[in-house]
Amino acid sequence: MLLAFDVGNTNIVCGVYKERKLIRHWRVATDTLQTADGYAALLGTLFQLSGLAFKDVEDIIISTVVPPIIPILETMSQRYFHTKPIMVGPGIKTGLNILYDNPKELGADRIVNAVAAIAEYDCPLIIIDMGTATTFCVVDTKGNYLGGAVAPGIGISMEALFQRASKLPRIELVKTPKIICRNTVSAMQAGIYYGFVGQIDEIVNRIKEELNEPNVKVIATGGLATLIAKSSKTIDVVDPMLTLKGLLVLYEKNKNDRR
Repeated sequence: MLLAFDVGNTNIVCGVYKERKLIRHWRVATDTLQTADGYAALLGTLFQLSGLAFKDVEDIIISTVVPPIIPILETMSQRYFHTKPIMVGPGIKTGLNILYDNPKELGADRIVNAVAAIAEYDCPLIIIDMGTATTFCVVDTKGNYLGGAVAPGIGISMEALFQRASKLPRIELVKTPKIICRNTVSAMQAGIYYGFVGQIDEIVNRIKEELNEPNVKVIATGGLATLIAKSSKTIDVVDPMLTLKGLLVLYEKNKNDRR
């Protein structure tokens, strides 16, 4: 089995592959103060509840945008799974032609998403990942990674509003039936929800115009993708497991180099 980690600033998505099939996946909080033993204990519980065993894990691949967590997960991998994990980063084979000014600046999550989308869908593509940040990645008809845009994520924007406006409460994000609301909570929900829908559609339309590809496929992933897609006019496909799919593709491209 392959154990894959997609480590974001807020959450870690873990997936277990058996013969290329994703058989289990979990989402846990990212905690750089957690120890290798602590993460192993958490995984042990999840494995046990799912009827899995550490001894069946043959390899591990990790994508992270949180550098402090790298030594923690590396130690856990070696101590409990007896393997040195593949880290997504410089030197790894991606098959991706990155036309960034400095390719080393590109986050591992954006690379993994692009690799997965190219393998799964026809180019050209716009890939939107709604995580701590909302990222937009653009792939042209030849499969070249052109670049994209980065905006503040929905979650941190909501939290900033709560922290900086003393009379506004912390809220759950839902789709409101109306934009003209008659109470504070609904008004905040409407403003945030439809504001981000509008942001996403505007950025996608501008990318299409700049790319001169009106029929480009738009793929959305991330925790809030399904909710936002309900009102978006530009999102074509919601793929919650896109990053885990990309990690499998990258593992298969690199596994023979470390044997």
